[in-house]
Amino acid sequence: MFPIPIEKTARTTQWLYTIALPLALILWLLPLMGVAVTSIRSSSDLAAGNYFGMPSTFAWTNYLEIFSNTPMLKYMRNSMFVTLPTVLGAVTLSCMAGFALAVYKFKSNLLLFFMFVAGNFVPFQILMVPVRDLTVQTGLYNTYSGLILFHIAFQTGFCTLFMRNFIKGLPFELIESARVEGVSEIRIFWHIVLPLMRPAIAALSVLIFTFIWNEYFWATVLTQGPEVQPVTAGLFSLNGQYIAQWQLVSAGSIVAALPPVLMFFLMQKHFIAGLTLGATKG
Repeated sequence: MFPIPIEKTARTTQWLYTIALPLALILWLLPLMGVAVTSIRSSSDLAAGNYFGMPSTFAWTNYLEIFSNTPMLKYMRNSMFVTLPTVLGAVTLSCMAGFALAVYKFKSNLLLFFMFVAGNFVPFQILMVPVRDLTVQTGLYNTYSGLILFHIAFQTGFCTLFMRNFIKGLPFELIESARVEGVSEIRIFWHIVLPLMRPAIAALSVLIFTFIWNEYFWATVLTQGPEVQPVTAGLFSLNGQYIAQWQLVSAGSIVAALPPVLMFFLMQKHFIAGLTLGATKG
């Protein structure tokens, strides 16, 4: 049922694995390394067609230029203004919805849970026109509120699935014993269940933060201009009007990728614990 550990396989398999693993890692890192190298190329290098060779000079000033000559800081700020409230809203709603679906047994429990799950299978591209029209009619187009509300609505389904399954794995005896003692349902959720959900909350927060921060499609559909546009949509504006400044776009891409990476490393312990908790349960 489970994969055989590589140490217990045939020597030929171990040898192939030893060769294939670094090759796969290099292939995966090659585009990232290309972007990193391009971010320190000079514009003269790119104009001369030096796209893949070593830079003639290391133009570290590209990183200064994206902050001094472009609205990069505004784009980063916009991403923070959209991502943080979305994470807070989606995780909060999913904790409460997951608790209700996991603990309470009512007639349409499973149907309601399936409705949360079904939303994750809807191709979001087909919703582009109605969602855009809705934001225009309600005055939410090109606003932080429109992006935040939309992302919360779409991410809550996945978050509820995650939280409901996590709470299902908690010992139900804790809730029953609290009810016997006369503890209210709100106090059971706040003082008993919620503290046990901290690893799952941390893991889910990292995932949703990464999803929303890196989201590009809706950032271009629901926003227009640097006043509200997140960093993913704003990176394209780093190109010049007549000349493609790929060195600035690459430098901006590296800077834009730093917040999710830093958050992952800061929350790595809780992230791994939240994903693996209950994985060995019989």
